[in-house]
Amino acid sequence: MIEDLFEKSVLVLGCGNILLGDDGFGPAVIECLNREKNLPDDVLVMDMGTSIRDILFDITLSEKKPEMIIIVDAVDRPGRKPGEVFEIPVEEIPENKTSDFSLHQHPTVNMLAELKDNYPIEIKIVVAQMETIPEDIAPGLSPAMHGAVKTACKKILRELSTRR
Repeated sequence: MIEDLFEKSVLVLGCGNILLGDDGFGPAVIECLNREKNLPDDVLVMDMGTSIRDILFDITLSEKKPEMIIIVDAVDRPGRKPGEVFEIPVEEIPENKTSDFSLHQHPTVNMLAELKDNYPIEIKIVVAQMETIPEDIAPGLSPAMHGAVKTACKKILRELSTRR
């Protein structure tokens, strides 16, 4: 699948740690999308876990770049309800981080901003408001985030269908 990274025009990348409760939202959405039988041929759907920075670095250096990158992650934003699915612009990725290698660290944000500002790549960040992140290892999404998985999948599939 990694060999398709530079061949597909759309990348959907799920971020998060499945061992930390709601932080596993991105991988759960990717799992849902991978069960979808009607994904367009030009779309690559990948669970990045906590290593999105490596892929973004490869894309930044690659001669061939995708037309669109959709990143899926969990966030903690004041005023949002647990399980609420929404989009945020690259500039609004929160500075707080849930793991040492998360999407929320500045080198990752800087790479996304560079891709957005210097190349004709549409970048969408689809997030869901987390309910909790456990202090200890505790796999599994909260009920609110479990429901948000299907909502996010539908949102992404609608986005992909309007590209045609």
